[in-house]
Order: sequence, then C-alpha cells, then structure tokens
Amino acid sequence: MASQPRPALRRASMAPFAILALCGAALGQSDSVPSGVVRRDEPRMSFARVRLPDYPGSEGAAPATATARYFDAAQGANSNDLVRRALAGNVELAAARLDIERARARLRQAGLRPNPAIEFEQTTGRLTGSAGERDTTIGFALPLELGGKRQRRIDVARAELEAAEAEVADRERRLAAEVRTAYAVATAALRELETTESLNNVDLQTARVIEARVIEGESAPLELNLLRVEVDRLRSRRALVEGRLQTALLRLKTLAGIPPAEPLRLSEDLAAPLIPEPPPSLDAAVDIALRTRPDLRLARLTEEVAQAGLRLAHSQALPDVTAIGRYSLSHSVTDLPPPLAPFPDRDHLLTFGVSIGIPVFNRNQGARADAAAAIAQTRKRREFLETVVRSEVASAFARYEAAGSALATFEQGVLARSMQNIISIRGAYEIGAFRVTDLLVEQRRFVDSQREFIEALAERYQALADLQAAIGAPVQ
Repeated sequence: MASQPRPALRRASMAPFAILALCGAALGQSDSVPSGVVRRDEPRMSFARVRLPDYPGSEGAAPATATARYFDAAQGANSNDLVRRALAGNVELAAARLDIERARARLRQAGLRPNPAIEFEQTTGRLTGSAGERDTTIGFALPLELGGKRQRRIDVARAELEAAEAEVADRERRLAAEVRTAYAVATAALRELETTESLNNVDLQTARVIEARVIEGESAPLELNLLRVEVDRLRSRRALVEGRLQTALLRLKTLAGIPPAEPLRLSEDLAAPLIPEPPPSLDAAVDIALRTRPDLRLARLTEEVAQAGLRLAHSQALPDVTAIGRYSLSHSVTDLPPPLAPFPDRDHLLTFGVSIGIPVFNRNQGARADAAAAIAQTRKRREFLETVVRSEVASAFARYEAAGSALATFEQGVLARSMQNIISIRGAYEIGAFRVTDLLVEQRRFVDSQREFIEALAERYQALADLQAAIGAPVQ
C-alpha cells in the first residue's frame, strides 16, 4: 500500500500557499494606521514630478504560473507509471533481455548429442600395376558420451540461464530505482519552482504598492530598489530551478524510453510518495533483502555455475569412446598357371570396434583447477555482496528515519513560525513599524526554510525508494 501523508505534513507542505494568500490579503488592506501605533518618520520629499521607470510586471496582473506545464494531477504520470514504461521501453534493458534468449539457445545446444560420422574409403591398384585389384570401405562412427558428460553440460547451461534471468531482474531493480530517484529530483524542483514563483508574484504586488508610495512621497526610493533586487534574485533563482526541473524531466524521458519531444507532466506529490512503506524494523528489512535481492540471487547462481563447471571438468577428464562399424568390399584377381585363366575374387567384410582415448598426458587438469578456483572466487564475491546488501539496507533505513525526524521538526513549528513571522513583519511594515529590509530578511529566511523542507521531503522520498530497491522489492 502506498504511504499516505500525515495531516501535519500535508499542512506543512501547504505553508507557502497559505502565506501567499495571507500576504495578498494584507496587501489589499487599508493603509490607515491603527490607534496607538506611531508611523516611523520618513523624509517627506515631493515626488509628484518624478516618473519612476516601469518595472516588469508592475503594470498589470501577476504573471500566470508556469508550473501547469509540468504538473497535472489528473493526466500526469506518477513514478509507478514511469517505472512500468521504463521496464517496457528502455532500450538498454531490452538489449539485456536478449542475454536470456542466448542462454536458452545454449541450453538447447547443450542437450544435443554428438553427430555420428560416416567414412568412405576406396583403394585401387591401377597405379601400381594391379589394375584388377580395388577395395571399397564404408565406415560408421558414433561418439559415446560416458560419465554423464551430456547431463553435466545441461546443468551448466541451465544454471547460466537462471543467472541471466537474475541479472535482468537486477537490472530492472536498478532501473526502477533510477526512475524514482529522477522523479524525486523533478518533483523537488517543481515544488521549489512553485514556491519561488509564488513569492516572486507577491513581491511584484508589493513593488506596485511601494511604487505608488514613492510617487506619493510616503516611502523612500531605496525601499523600491531593495525590493527590486529581491524580485530579480527570485527571478534568477526561478530560472535555475526550472532548468534543473527540465533536466530531470529529460532524464526521466531517457530512462522511460519517452521521445524528447513528447510532453511529460508529473502527478505525484512529493509529500505522498506512491511507494510501499518499509518493513517495521531493520532486521526484518535485512532478512527480506537476503532472500529477495536479484543481484544476491545472481551471485548464488554464479557460484552454482562454477560448481557445475567443476563437475563438467571432471566428467570431461574421462577418455573419449567411439563405436566403429565398417563394411569392406574387396576385389582381386587370382593368377593361375597356364593353361588356366585368372579369375576374379570378391570378399565382403564387416568390421566392428571401439576407439578409446588414452588419458596419459591430458586429464583435464587445468580445467579442473580453473573450475575449483572459480568456485572459491564466486563464494568470496557472494559473501562480500551479502555484506554490501546489509550495509545498503542499513544506510537507506537510517536515511529514511533521519528524513522522517527532520520532517517532524519542520512539522512541529519551523514552517509555521516562519510563516507567522513573515506575516507579522509584512503587516507591521504596512503600518510603518518595520522597514522593507526587515521584511526581505525574514522572507529570505522563509525561502531557506522552504528549500530545506523540500530537501527533507526529497531525501525522504529518495531514501524510501532506495530502501525498496535495497531490499529487492518486486518492481511494480
């Protein structure tokens, strides 16, 4: 079952949009000063004849959001959709699957018996002065595989086929993890783009208010210039974040086999990943990983291949045996003393025999030693991989818990306090109790808090995806 966001986390994820709504309402309030509040003294210079330069976005409504190009809750693709598409359309994975077909062909070849041989031989005496003599021989030879050689070949080929299937399953596991990691990067960039774009729109509205005050002589031009610097900074940040988002989307298209020109919109919320929850404990996660990881299964199968290779090397050390059968037809002329005439003589012969190789020099010593070393090598690699699997699971589990703790800290007050601070300072600025620099400083703190919150969400998403990959969860 996909994880569901906790209510506090969902409220925290909506913090930037709540503050924008409240800030917009504050900007629309009257500029009257409540009783008991003293407006700060500012230089009352007349700017009635001063024409301030037009500022981009200050002459009309706030620009429309651009995130609609990248997000569609109804028609967009979630991480599971892209994983399925990647498993079906990734070209590299399709090429890897051909290794299974090759292994099946080798298994079929290993089960075939050796071909018999037919021999034909003819001997004539014409060149030696015996024109009437000739011998014709037809032979048949059938190699006999003793010592279970054929079955040993089949065992090796079958183990290689299972190893090829396990290798493809491991490639699928790693591809799914890459897709989910790229999806987390894209959704994090989209989240930051939304926040940056929304704050930029609020600052544009504030700039219009300050511009009117500057014209009326109620604010100094420096305040407008400071706010313009902040707007430009957010605009620059927005461009960088959008570039990172586009790069992540291109990466997703490459992994999923989607043409670059085809549009791709996201639909999954970073705070609500569609990834199964992890096992309840680290020991349970490690136990699952040791039983289900495809690469660990591949290591065990590779060890079995080496053991089957050793058995095959022992069987091949046995001498080769070939059954032989021959039919011979011999023509000759018998010379008799005169007055008797020579007469032809014809003989039909059947010959049966066995050819046995003598293992004097070659007893397959090198192949047997190589197979024994291969067994030791694959065993050590399997033991090392088991250690790596335990480490990967423990690392991903620790990252997931750490990200959860960080999000809990944000939920318990960082975002709420930061949002309340900026609302209070913006309201106080409207009545003259603070300067615009105080507002900009607090806004930057809020932006930093939002960025750290998004990083924590992305880290939790990636840690959960890495943990599912580390335990070898079935690819959806």
